[in-house]
Amino acid sequence: MVGLPARGKTYIARKMTRYFNWIGINTKVFNVGEYRRATTNEYKDHSFFDPSNKEAMNIRRQCALDALEDMAKWFSEQDGEVALFDATNTTRERRKTILEFCCPCDNSAAAHSRQYSVFFIESVCTDKCTVYQNIKDVKVTGPDYDGVDTEVAAQDFVKRISHYQSSYEPLCEEHDRNLSFIKIYDQGEKFLVNKIRGHIQSRAAYYLMNIHTAPRTIYLTRHGESVYNVLGRIGGDADLSIQGEEYAHRLANYIEKENIEDLTVWTSELKRTKQTAEYIRAPIVNWKALNEINAGKCEELTYEEIQEKYPKEFAQRDDDKYRYRYPKGEVNAWHGVSSESYADLVSRVEPVIMELEKQENILVIAHQAVARCLLAYFLDKPAEKLPYLKVPLHTVIKLTPYAYGCKVEYIKLEVPAVDTHRSKPKVVQETRSSEDALSTVPKHL
Repeated sequence: MVGLPARGKTYIARKMTRYFNWIGINTKVFNVGEYRRATTNEYKDHSFFDPSNKEAMNIRRQCALDALEDMAKWFSEQDGEVALFDATNTTRERRKTILEFCCPCDNSAAAHSRQYSVFFIESVCTDKCTVYQNIKDVKVTGPDYDGVDTEVAAQDFVKRISHYQSSYEPLCEEHDRNLSFIKIYDQGEKFLVNKIRGHIQSRAAYYLMNIHTAPRTIYLTRHGESVYNVLGRIGGDADLSIQGEEYAHRLANYIEKENIEDLTVWTSELKRTKQTAEYIRAPIVNWKALNEINAGKCEELTYEEIQEKYPKEFAQRDDDKYRYRYPKGEVNAWHGVSSESYADLVSRVEPVIMELEKQENILVIAHQAVARCLLAYFLDKPAEKLPYLKVPLHTVIKLTPYAYGCKVEYIKLEVPAVDTHRSKPKVVQETRSSEDALSTVPKHL
């Protein structure tokens, strides 16, 4: 990361980390500020960041080196793939230090083990009101200002920024023409991209060009209870049950009372989501990417029938539900592929995430597996937990992104529905009994 304080670098680093981990790329943030706070309690006021404060400069330099060393250790010992080095890095000297550490040119052991691809992300903000608002919203509530009056803390942080400004050397097309970097101006109003190298850098640039920080709310719900939900059958393209139809009416009433500005409704192409959206007065978009996970040969079967017909496959899925792909079935009217895993589903809904990041207020009416994928992204849940996230029927999940996370609220609309959540059984071996295999199957007709 590159940029003056309060330019959203940590926000960007955390979002990038969440996104890359979600798509299966092992990613971690190394925040130099956290190293500094763990090393010393010397911070009293902005003078700690004064370039003439030699003692503090040495502490800060050592903290940056410690973070880089930990980053290298993480790469080699924990199969790290992408590291976000979160610091100001506002001078060419500091960026040279990073480059020399990541790509040593000598014949040392480090030179053979460390040949990392470096991609700089600079956040530039020239709007003083936006910067000051960021200070008030995020910085003054941080650990450096614990117990300090908000206005006093804000003024101190403004002075801290001025110390960085005196030596700030932005990335430059001419001077840094051989470096890989992206410059983000004023929270995405403009971008400058230079020498993108490789798949990871391309995905990073694409993601950064799609996110925004404007306040918005995402409403997520499953379709109303379907006839197949009542019967305990998975997949298919069933109609809503009587209770599911009631939920469609309740959902429309709830959305109307919320009085959501410029709301758009997204559904899958399956009947049960379209029927759930039928009474909502808002533009509706049908996404094939939001269709439920394809269960292959197991489509429209109950868990009991799957255990009877495919006991080994049923056990294998319980053993690794995220990566397990159902036995292939025939391509049907509602799926363009013959079977999927949750890992496949994450790839399928990635364009939906990209579009959600660009939009403002959206209601997504989806399916259990798809909703789990979307929730895992916004709530930063790891792959092993994703397939077991609870997404109950007849419940609206209200997601409100904020600086470093996402607020989540569950609103039950008080329409009865069956429970379709199946927890991971204790026994997942292929030799297990049917009783063990079906021990967590929810009740159904």
